[in-house]
Amino acid sequence: MSRVSVNARDDPVTVYWRPGCPYCFFLRFKLRRFGISVREVNIWEDPTGAVVVREIAGGSETVPTVTVGDVAMVNPSARRVVDELVRVAPELVGGSSATRSGRPRSPWRARRPW
Repeated sequence: MSRVSVNARDDPVTVYWRPGCPYCFFLRFKLRRFGISVREVNIWEDPTGAVVVREIAGGSETVPTVTVGDVAMVNPSARRVVDELVRVAPELVGGSSATRSGRPRSPWRARRPW
């Protein structure tokens, strides 16, 4: 994971993708099915998005690339994205509640999207 400068409250989750990428399709599908609102950026149509992906992925255009708050992930699982979103903005993840330790609980165990 790397850190990027992103305002977590404006667009907490951004998925950079490209047409024809099966990994992008399944990640976006799983996040939608789980009810996670995401900003989607097609790097073939948005040159700025392609630049962001190259910066995060060390020069390559590896997708899906996802930012959650200020954390960037290259080809993450839907679970990893949801877990990071729970950490950054638990109020945006339905069904999350605090555990005895006071940390937000990941909704992943409570309800699987597939």
